[in-house]
Amino acid sequence: MSSITRPHLPLNALRAFEASARHLSFTRAAQELHVTQAAVSQQVRMLEERLGVTLFKRLPRGLAMTDESRSLLPVLTDAFARIEGVLRQFEGGHFHEVLTIGVVGTFAVGWLLPRLKSFREQHPFVELRLLTNNNLVDPVAEGLDFAIRFGDGSWPGTHNLMLLDAPLSVLCTPEIARRLSSPRDIEKEILLRSYRSEEWTSWLVAAGLEPWTVNGPVFDSSRLMVEAALQGAGIALAPHLMFLRELQSQQLVRPFETEVKTGSYWLTWLKSRHMSPATALFRQWILAQTQ
Repeated sequence: MSSITRPHLPLNALRAFEASARHLSFTRAAQELHVTQAAVSQQVRMLEERLGVTLFKRLPRGLAMTDESRSLLPVLTDAFARIEGVLRQFEGGHFHEVLTIGVVGTFAVGWLLPRLKSFREQHPFVELRLLTNNNLVDPVAEGLDFAIRFGDGSWPGTHNLMLLDAPLSVLCTPEIARRLSSPRDIEKEILLRSYRSEEWTSWLVAAGLEPWTVNGPVFDSSRLMVEAALQGAGIALAPHLMFLRELQSQQLVRPFETEVKTGSYWLTWLKSRHMSPATALFRQWILAQTQ
């Protein structure tokens, strides 16, 4: 069996080359690395000898890259950036891990944000990065460790763990509620809608009413729709568990007990993504919170 002998490449020489290639100058590379110009030149020449190629054309006023150096530079630049990123995670004598989570906006504001202090206190070395969305999310393209989504939990390519049921209830201001003696009375009001057109139909059936065509404004976020209801623009149909503060302060009221379930909130993550210590901690924490 034949073996391939690979040259031993000193890290200092690779660093000297990378800085010199970015600046196209041994002098400016030496200033960045806090060494002498002669030291940088010597390191690069050593690297050229080890590799058996010419990395720079030495010109009277600087350096010119060769084809070989052009192929090597992006690889080294990326590698050094990754090393620096990992080393920054050890600042303060502890390993800091970044956790990126995509969260549907209604859940983020109504449930997650009030509880983040608890997670921070329990796990101070996990840095959370929250990206809100309107339930349209691409975990691969956005580089997400987790996505918290609303639906039936049938998304392909991901593990899907149910967090909370989210039944929909009628929500409105106390002023509008005083005009509602029975569910039939909402026919006289403006009904605010989400992009899921079947929700009002399902609620009307659950309330024992013959459904009618609902023509109110359409919102792509329950949070935005309820904000419109808070301002007296109409009646919202939304997951009341996400608006407990507004209900407790009586900015909003639930005039009827009837509710309808059209989905739940789920914690999802790619089947192909490795479960790191930080992701395991967050999954354990959020499950404990929902229980």
